[in-house]
Amino acid sequence: MDRAEKAELVTSLTKTFKSSQVFVVAHYAGLTVADLEELRVQMKTEGGQVKVAKNRLAKLALKQTENADVSDLFTGPTLIAYSDDPITAPKIAVNFAKTNKKFVILGGAMGSTELDVDGVKNLASLPSLDELRGKIAGMLTQPAAKIAMVVQAPGGQVARVISAYSEKGAA
Repeated sequence: MDRAEKAELVTSLTKTFKSSQVFVVAHYAGLTVADLEELRVQMKTEGGQVKVAKNRLAKLALKQTENADVSDLFTGPTLIAYSDDPITAPKIAVNFAKTNKKFVILGGAMGSTELDVDGVKNLASLPSLDELRGKIAGMLTQPAAKIAMVVQAPGGQVARVISAYSEKGAA
């Protein structure tokens, strides 16, 4: 790789670090190409991405951002998983690490907040943005359904009382 390509890669990584809500750093030593491709496909379908870059270049790119300084994580064969949604990349990385023991999460960052392994796992355990939207929509429609039931209930009770009196009177 010549100097121009390295500069272009640093620029690309800097844009990645600045634009993504969260990124996770992990070791991938021992994973097959098929395993890495599976991780990439999982990330891409959920809106995230995976990049493998030279550690020195990743550290240079990280210094040019306002993200937390996690440059000490970039040792050995590392990859960066990132996404615009703060839950997607950690969730997919943690799930992938459960099935692939050679994939080891080192930590990450969410803006200026440094995340250790437990922080990434905690972030992965949160519901996604779509799940939260669904819960909120359900909560918003629930009061209307309860109001409709309450409004219908007295009318039904009156009808049953009248029906009972009419049956009593007919007997």
